[in-house]
Amino acid sequence: MSLQNSRLLLIIVHYIQGLSNGMSVVKSLSSLSLGPERKVKCYNGYFINGYVFHTEEYGHGRKTYNNDVCVKGSTNTELKVDYYGRLEEVVELQYHSEQNRVFLFKC
Repeated sequence: MSLQNSRLLLIIVHYIQGLSNGMSVVKSLSSLSLGPERKVKCYNGYFINGYVFHTEEYGHGRKTYNNDVCVKGSTNTELKVDYYGRLEEVVELQYHSEQNRVFLFKC
């Protein structure tokens, strides 16, 4: 992350936290500005949109499993760049509220 982006992020976080101290602000936005909790959960698979993904380690030796991931990408130009990888780990981050969870795929 560039220094300019870091400063902008810091300004946004302080603004949101200031709003939550005195004004009405959406709870989920306020909890996101506090950053994730220190504990994380790790999984060997994840089910989303009708697809099941398993880590490469979990699927090793099984007849069928899905550990390939494709992320459609783009750049600041018209060039489209897709990322293909094998799922190594699934991590869940919790953001000070039950509704604010983020799942990260390490490939």
